[in-house]
Amino acid sequence: MSTATRSSRFARATVRYLAHKRALGHRCRQEAWLLGGIRRHLKTFGQSDLDAVGYDRWLHSVSDRHANTRRKYQEILRNFCLYRRRRELDCFVPSLDGFAKPQPYVTPIILEPEQVGRLLVVASLLPATSASPLRAPALRLAIVLLYTCGLRVGELLRLKLGDLEEAGIVLRIRESKFRKSRLVPLSPSTAKEVQEYLRRRQAAFGARSSSSSPLLCNRHGGHLHHYSHPGMQAAIGRLLDTAGIRDEQGRRPRVHDLRHSFAVQALIRWYREGADVQSNLPKLALYMGHVSIESSAYYLHWVPILRSLASSRFEERFGGLLQGGAP
Repeated sequence: MSTATRSSRFARATVRYLAHKRALGHRCRQEAWLLGGIRRHLKTFGQSDLDAVGYDRWLHSVSDRHANTRRKYQEILRNFCLYRRRRELDCFVPSLDGFAKPQPYVTPIILEPEQVGRLLVVASLLPATSASPLRAPALRLAIVLLYTCGLRVGELLRLKLGDLEEAGIVLRIRESKFRKSRLVPLSPSTAKEVQEYLRRRQAAFGARSSSSSPLLCNRHGGHLHHYSHPGMQAAIGRLLDTAGIRDEQGRRPRVHDLRHSFAVQALIRWYREGADVQSNLPKLALYMGHVSIESSAYYLHWVPILRSLASSRFEERFGGLLQGGAP
């Protein structure tokens, strides 16, 4: 069977599966995103269809994801393959034996502004290397964008120079989770950080970079490259260690905790400004790239400062009704 035929066979099965699921009332956004990614992954390695080798290679490519996330991906793929098996008896179906073991989700550590300030100081003092002449400014900007924009790490690493719009005050996030794109306006202080980084980037690499050149980059073999996901995770982890940032149990924050911290700090600002928190939640969901406020609620943690602010607002508005007790 030719590559084109086998490839179209996989594609047709994907279309049939998604149409079947949607007819049953499912939106299938994650399924469509995952299966599309696997199809492109196979094509990258010249494979025409999914087999045991392609499955293992794809599984290795997502090995840095949380065990529960990997298990969810494996369940989606296996359900798709079982659907194919109804018509295609030779279709590969992953074994349950290799599924990631479920793990309890880790409670996020919410970073305080003072801790992020220490992190930026440590990042600014990093020495440059031949492969990373922009090591300090790149990691400083990474922290700034993760904390002030609530970006996912993958979104940060995929940014290109052309994704800076409106004179550098807006980021365009292209085809992120569930293949959604969005515009992310930057605060004045964040835009200033971006401009300072671009100035230093031009001084290091010249003005020859095209719009498709990576925003945060290393230099290997004379070429500019994106930071890898594991590389960025490790670099920020070392910054957290150097800055001595730990919670009460001695745990080091994860990189993804910066996204949690962004959401919580947005909530704190709204309470302090006297804003209508409920009406602002859809704006937060849109800014973070969520499909609904239910997804954003996962990031809104009941930290002590929020408890105090919410209690103070309630007392201010309704305290008079409760004074003196029952009539």
